[in-house]
Amino acid sequence: MNSMGIIFFLCLCILVLCGIVWYQQFAFRTGTQAKLRSIHKKMKEIADTDSDERIMVFTGNQELMELAVQINRLLEERLKIRADHRRSEMTSKKMLSNISHDMKTPMTVVLGYLEIMRLGNEVSPEMLLKTEQKAQGVMELINQFFTLAKIEAGDMDLKLLRVDLCEICRESILDFYEILTNAEFQVEIGLPEQAVWIQGDPEALQRILFNLVSNAIRYGSEGKYLGVFLRTDEKNAYVDVVDQGQGIEKCYTEHVFDRLFTMEDSRSRSIQGNGLGLTIARNLAQQMGGDIALDSTPHVKTTFTVRMKRMLY
Repeated sequence: MNSMGIIFFLCLCILVLCGIVWYQQFAFRTGTQAKLRSIHKKMKEIADTDSDERIMVFTGNQELMELAVQINRLLEERLKIRADHRRSEMTSKKMLSNISHDMKTPMTVVLGYLEIMRLGNEVSPEMLLKTEQKAQGVMELINQFFTLAKIEAGDMDLKLLRVDLCEICRESILDFYEILTNAEFQVEIGLPEQAVWIQGDPEALQRILFNLVSNAIRYGSEGKYLGVFLRTDEKNAYVDVVDQGQGIEKCYTEHVFDRLFTMEDSRSRSIQGNGLGLTIARNLAQQMGGDIALDSTPHVKTTFTVRMKRMLY
């Protein structure tokens, strides 16, 4: 083969190779565009039908695979947001329904007594007392609802000060002295002789203990026992509020701090609260860097434990 033949052969090989490369690039671009059109079409279907589907891409193109992964992550986040919105909507509807029910019953009683007064019939002191109690119950519910709304919206102005938790516990127990005495409760108190300093808002701490002690009295009347104990470790201070009443079944323990959760299946309706006290208490504790935990053995012992960070200086 002469030199011209060799040059011709080499040129032909180069042309063939260039053709192969060009075809591969063309096929790659065409395939990529087709995959992108398919992804776009699927995303439009998902958006239009509000479905829970995912993007499926079968390709050896690593960039397309990564794109599909990122899109699916966004779709999963979208589903979570939708689920959270549904839960929030259901909770709000339940809250409005429960508040409406809790307000309607006492207001019906109040209106009934007012009607008796309007007709000029004799009104007994007992009737006036019941009217006042029902009206106060409605006001308490309204106040608790707005307190919780302010806490959850971050509008609660908490002043974190150096506070003696022992003194807060003593004051809280004294607030219930008359009620506990009249109800013939056995009261056990275990507080250190020395001050236990924490960082917190005094009014918020009193509100937490008020809610927990009143809860123990309301649901612990069966055992007629109340215990308030303060203990510490290196980092935290703990207040245990204990009762020996009906207790709380394990299936409810994850929900006792939920808004408007009243444990209707495990507690007597005659002593049922409005389901906001424990929610408010835990939210306040968490906003001060603490928390509240629950440990309950029904008809034996129920303990709500408030944990707060100690101040060692």
